[in-house]
Amino acid sequence: MNIREYLAQGKPLLFDGAMGTYFASRPGRAEAQCELANLNHPEEITAIHRSYLEAGTRAIRTNTFDVGTDGEEARRLIEAGCRLALEAAQPFGAYVFADLGPAPPEGELPPGEYYRQQAEVFLDEGLTHFVVETLSSDEGVSELARYIKGRCPEAFLLVSFAVGADGMTREGLPGRALFERAAGLDGVDAVGFNCVSGPHHLLEFVRGLDLSVLNGKFLSVMPNAGYPTVLGRRVVYQGQADYFAAQMADIAGAGAAIVGGCCGTTPRHIAATAGALGGGRHSTGTVIGASPQRPVRQSADCLPNDCPGGLPAALAQPRVRMEKQPGRNRLRDKLEAGKRVVAVELDPPADDQVDTFMAGVRALRDAGADAVTVSDCPVGRPRADSCLLACKIRRETGMEPLPHMTCRDRNLNATKALLLGLSMEGVRNVLLVTGDPVPTEDRDEVKSVFNFNSRKLIRYVSGLTGHGLSAPFQIFGALNVNAVNFRKQLELALEKEEAGAAGFLTQPVHSPRALENLALARERLNGKILGGVFPIVSHRNALFLNNEVAGVSVPEEIVRRYEGLGREEAEDLALELSVKTARDMEPYTDGWYLMTPFRRVELIARIMKELR
Repeated sequence: MNIREYLAQGKPLLFDGAMGTYFASRPGRAEAQCELANLNHPEEITAIHRSYLEAGTRAIRTNTFDVGTDGEEARRLIEAGCRLALEAAQPFGAYVFADLGPAPPEGELPPGEYYRQQAEVFLDEGLTHFVVETLSSDEGVSELARYIKGRCPEAFLLVSFAVGADGMTREGLPGRALFERAAGLDGVDAVGFNCVSGPHHLLEFVRGLDLSVLNGKFLSVMPNAGYPTVLGRRVVYQGQADYFAAQMADIAGAGAAIVGGCCGTTPRHIAATAGALGGGRHSTGTVIGASPQRPVRQSADCLPNDCPGGLPAALAQPRVRMEKQPGRNRLRDKLEAGKRVVAVELDPPADDQVDTFMAGVRALRDAGADAVTVSDCPVGRPRADSCLLACKIRRETGMEPLPHMTCRDRNLNATKALLLGLSMEGVRNVLLVTGDPVPTEDRDEVKSVFNFNSRKLIRYVSGLTGHGLSAPFQIFGALNVNAVNFRKQLELALEKEEAGAAGFLTQPVHSPRALENLALARERLNGKILGGVFPIVSHRNALFLNNEVAGVSVPEEIVRRYEGLGREEAEDLALELSVKTARDMEPYTDGWYLMTPFRRVELIARIMKELR
């Protein structure tokens, strides 16, 4: 069946998942470029294609996302990738799409020419369906569309952009504008989004789009399985297949005619999605996607690709101008006096509007918080700078700020410059963490400055006293009490203490295992420990935490308790569970680290009141 006829039926076209991350998960392949396997390990690529096809996908992509710029090698990889995909798809009657990744930044060829050269080889190999994906701009797209349709008017072109949770690409371009421009291009048949974001954020983003601009064209959405976390030396995705599938069903309901998966999605995710969409396994038939003018080429060595509502009203407070007192640190003094402290995390703004954030800080101060912690671009997405906000908090509210600083996006020179500024402003506490893994599409750009981990950073900062810093920072590290291999986390924590860490903030404690790990940490570590408390505010929130937030584990019995609850009932349950958790961890901690969900400061204030 012609692909346009298939899509006209109103049933979503299900694509495969991520060849690249799935290939990298295989033994011995983590460091290998999967596209080279078209030639070196074709049987593995064939097996991956078949796994997705057997899971129920109706369209697969050639393993050509990143074939490089070497003309001859790129041609050989594309030719092999086409043969492998076509042969794997033929028994299932599945569509085969030529997969083009983004043109290299500052490459030798303009993007349009780069795409044209690749498209030429795909067309020569008999492919008439194309997907150019993970784009951060639309450079070269119009040229690609003109070339493909010029050679093959019946060709089908899908253009897919990569946006973060803020709807922006890595080049700072708004995804909505790119979507509208691409939808207006002649020769583009489908437009959408893939990579970088998990299903929840892409669903919310798609719901805000004006789909009328498609004017008969098709919307495509292929999110990551969730967000990445580091396991050993590997970047992994832990989003569950059933959660992904449920989100994909909602995405289809929001208007997506083409759905599939990107980084971290496996055949399990695709099989679950097929079930959620009411699909099944393919019947065998003629391979779809090859040009009728050219048969599929057969060869003995041919084998198959990829690649936190509302904030409470806060009374206006007059500005408090604090005189800097070198060396004074009220948070440290209270901890050393053996008194329990409460640090509250408040998400930094995603724009330059800071009034709501500062009102939240004042409300937390008045509720009795000892410190406000501010994340450094959580999940690798740009937010207002944590250190600049820390300075503003101290100047205008008198609160002790605790900014998070990651090893991501700045080198040691930039880090020292920032620390000097913090010291000038009287900010004496910092949380130093390696940081969330950068999005897959950004890894090449940021690798040059992502060159040290939290332990090295702690050692570096602790050594600055007397070398530019007149007073030391109290350094905190992170402790993941939800880790499966917690003894390894303890080893790292001991190294952090040796490097100069004075204490730790833990990931949220929701399970008995996490509490047991916290008790073990109390036995082994010398530093102060602030136990993490994250109030879950809805059933949906619990599912999101389990599937798309690295380092968080919510037991199923807690998830089930939120089913069917309204906002007030859910907040009451959050209060009950959070206070219980905080009391349970009290023997093993020196204070609490409360995380504010969706800026619900009133809920945090209720929790603090119960803990007094």
